[in-house]
Amino acid sequence: MATLALDRIEGVAYDALVRCGASDLQARPTAASIRDAEAEGIRNVGLGYLPTYCSHLLCGKVVGTAVPVVEPPDGATLRVDAGFGFCHPAFGAALSPFVDLTRSLGISLLSVSRSYSAGVLGWMVRLLAERGLVALGFANSSPLVAPWGGRTPMLGTNPLAFATPRAGHRPLVIDMATSATAWVNIRQAADEGREIPLGWGLDADGRPTTNPQRALDGSVAPLGGAKGFGLALLVEILAAGLGGGNWGIDSSAFGDDVGGPPGVGQAFIAIDPTRHGHGFTERLELLLNALVSESGARLPGDRRLDALDRAMRSGVDVPDELLHTIEALRRD
Repeated sequence: MATLALDRIEGVAYDALVRCGASDLQARPTAASIRDAEAEGIRNVGLGYLPTYCSHLLCGKVVGTAVPVVEPPDGATLRVDAGFGFCHPAFGAALSPFVDLTRSLGISLLSVSRSYSAGVLGWMVRLLAERGLVALGFANSSPLVAPWGGRTPMLGTNPLAFATPRAGHRPLVIDMATSATAWVNIRQAADEGREIPLGWGLDADGRPTTNPQRALDGSVAPLGGAKGFGLALLVEILAAGLGGGNWGIDSSAFGDDVGGPPGVGQAFIAIDPTRHGHGFTERLELLLNALVSESGARLPGDRRLDALDRAMRSGVDVPDELLHTIEALRRD
């Protein structure tokens, strides 16, 4: 086990991405997102997902030289074509005009097409909240979740995220999959030879299972049954439907090297709270303080913020085996 400072994590990720074919434009924001995922204790989309990012660069699922194209605003709508590159540089290219458009109109929509996995979707809405905006994010992905009552995966784990600025505190960020868990958590359990909690996955016949391999051969369960599947469908329509990204059923899988770029989509809604009455953040603090007034109560994202504080002070412990895998990517 080695302890890495956050800057070192970002540098390691950047070097590996560039070595595998990413341009500086593509690698830099993606590496920054990996650093922040590690800082918040989300390894499965931090360094743990870096080998997949690299293999997808090498096999062509991600175009490492892509240059995002931001179209001129059309009313309250902004579009960016990721060019089959990573999602993070596409979002970064649109961030400043999106913020400006929102401040000008009070509310606006950003859609990202021909994109890749959003990773930690909360990373993006947090950037908007840090600029004083209330933000919602939606991202579709390759099929892993069967329709309610069905057996064949048709929708992705389709995360949605929300962030809001606060008075005197870092933004409140809520980031959740619309599935019972992330696919990578089931994959990790299978690799480690341990069972998964009942309710995470369904076997090929649509029956709940604690066997991770049977879940991988079947489907990830939706969050909260039919209600979670409804949320996943909402995300699918907003993320892929509005921006013209691939539906999940038409995209290649994020979990293998088969097929071309997935070409999925993301959508973001941003609101300027100063347009909706006075003292928004101060009033919000009254609500949040009331919610945590009971002993043991926590706000969504508190554990991530605690992990971030520890990581900023002491770095992050990274298993030697993972580091060896990443070092090999940086050399090969």
